[in-house]
Amino acid sequence: MLRTHYCGNIRESNMKSYVKVCGWVNTKRDMGGIIFLDLHDREGTLQIVCDMEILKDKFKIIESVKNQSVIQVSGKVRLRDDQTINPKIATGTVEVYAQDCKLLSEAAPMPFSLEEDVREDLRLKYRFLDIRRESMLSNLKFRHKIQKLAQDYLDSDGFINVETPMLTKSTPEGARDYLVPSRLHPGEFYALPQSPQIFKQLLMVGGIDKYYQVARCFRDEDLRADRQPEFTQVDMEMSFVEQEDVLKHLEKLFKYIFKHSMNIELDERFTRITWKTAMDRYGSDKPDLRFDLPIVDITDISKICKFSVFRNVVDSGGVVRAICVKGGDVFSRSQIDELTKTAVTFGAKGMAWISLRPDGEIYSILTKYFSKEDIEAIINRTEAKNGDFILFCADKLDIVRKVLGVLRLEIADIFGLRRKDDYKILFVTDFPQFEYSEEEGRFLAMHHPFTMPYPEDLDLLDTDKGAVRAQAYDVVLNGVELGSGSVRIYDAKVQEKMFQALGFSAEEIKERFGFMVDSFKYGTPPHAGFAFGLDRLVMLLTGSNSLREVIAFPKIKDGSCLMTSAPNVVDEEQLEVLKLDLFRAEISTKKKHKNHSDIDVDKVVALAMLSIKEEEKEKIKEDLLNIIEFANQLEKADISQIREKELEVVNVFRKDVVTNGNRRDEMLSNAKTKEDGLILVKKVVE
Repeated sequence: MLRTHYCGNIRESNMKSYVKVCGWVNTKRDMGGIIFLDLHDREGTLQIVCDMEILKDKFKIIESVKNQSVIQVSGKVRLRDDQTINPKIATGTVEVYAQDCKLLSEAAPMPFSLEEDVREDLRLKYRFLDIRRESMLSNLKFRHKIQKLAQDYLDSDGFINVETPMLTKSTPEGARDYLVPSRLHPGEFYALPQSPQIFKQLLMVGGIDKYYQVARCFRDEDLRADRQPEFTQVDMEMSFVEQEDVLKHLEKLFKYIFKHSMNIELDERFTRITWKTAMDRYGSDKPDLRFDLPIVDITDISKICKFSVFRNVVDSGGVVRAICVKGGDVFSRSQIDELTKTAVTFGAKGMAWISLRPDGEIYSILTKYFSKEDIEAIINRTEAKNGDFILFCADKLDIVRKVLGVLRLEIADIFGLRRKDDYKILFVTDFPQFEYSEEEGRFLAMHHPFTMPYPEDLDLLDTDKGAVRAQAYDVVLNGVELGSGSVRIYDAKVQEKMFQALGFSAEEIKERFGFMVDSFKYGTPPHAGFAFGLDRLVMLLTGSNSLREVIAFPKIKDGSCLMTSAPNVVDEEQLEVLKLDLFRAEISTKKKHKNHSDIDVDKVVALAMLSIKEEEKEKIKEDLLNIIEFANQLEKADISQIREKELEVVNVFRKDVVTNGNRRDEMLSNAKTKEDGLILVKKVVE
């Protein structure tokens, strides 16, 4: 070994020991004949003392060494002088007095300083350097710890770690799949797994009984701060269990992780609320319970009030709900305006509000429309006191839930109620089995099509899909969904009925899920499972704002990697081997033979926001066809002989020459309306 110890592990217990350490030079301080180095590795930083009289010729190495170069140092451990002790680092009381050194790798000038804050795009481009930063290194080490704790707990509880395939069959239902072309089966594709869902259920059929896996999953979705195209989840499944068994197991698991990673004892039983309660009380199926601010239903009061806006909403089937902000009378007018803009952004038509002054005065435009009795009823329902602020939303149920759910979080941020070092975990249960897709015109599975409905709701599969409740559950931490699970369908007849409720024909069921449905014929135990996002849990426990801070090599918003430039084009030969060149040729042929003679000139003109004369349309159409034909000719051109040619550098600057401009009538020729030599604009503001 080139070293005997990590730099960050040297302590006073190593006093007078002869050690070899290796690492990166963080800083160098030349005191004239003696140079102090801060040498860093994954475990921490160690001070090295380099004496010219001891190192002799090798002292030149230290004199010329550049920051972030890699060196090896041998020497004795000794105590630092009292005045040089550094209490900020674990090795702050010791140093190594160098007796030999060796330059292992010289560093080029760094693209950025590891000690300073830099743009994220630069950090991601040089991620291999960014990982040397203390914050990133610490996050990755903590991630390793969380993963190991989860595995240790599951191992001790009798779970068996089983790997499932990365190349599997595409079963389009949910997020988009990432597809992988097959060389041996031209024209056919594997899919990267969105989760090991089907395989872990088949493991239960196989008798594994308790399975887990730290699984890589892939979903072709639009990215955000808490979503990546490839992510890691701790996946688990159990046989002969009911929902209550799984929830108890998960509570023990998360309490174990918190205790051994954060030294936090979560003594209380995790809060449990149904999906409907979460949506009605907090406007979200992943509510943040670090603060209260409940949503209060005042639909019944609004139905009989004198305010026609609220009353009309209720009469048309909508709802009216409110949030009472304790101490909200301190809101400035600009803060109220910002909250109103947020409400409108998420679908509201506005935001009504009442402010209760500390002296009891009611300040609101609503006093013009509400009776005294209406105001008192609302104040009593929302439990508002002097100094509070009540805001309202009246609309369709889904819009009201969304708007007030967002405003609840905005208000919490204004008052600083979402502390990152405060942790509130809860279970959300009884999700709807289905959600209706306006885009597809049918019901889709809210979780996945293998989720068991409550037995008493099975008959509703044929009559009222929207009322069917699923035995599904989420774990939510501080307003972020950590993971989902459910009791699975294990009866082949129930599974077939579920597929039919989702609109699958018998042929589609056999094509997409035939192997799974068939497996249920051979003795399937009742089973249930869960999976949580490892990346998300680490992000929350480290107080990071993005998954990118806890993943070694993440993607950015458009799904690309700044460091490797993936995704990228591939060689023609690779396409030929996979027979993908045939698909490309077919698509190209279709494009070339597309009939452009039916160009909609009016649509082109409208898109360009132009106004043209009727007699000009044919000329514009002819010009567009000529442009398309020219582009087709360029596509056929042989560019293999084109070579770069250096052009002579010449002065391209010229003196401006004043020329005669266009005549007024020429400039106005395309104006839709004109009068007295001017463009006429219609009156739009009274």
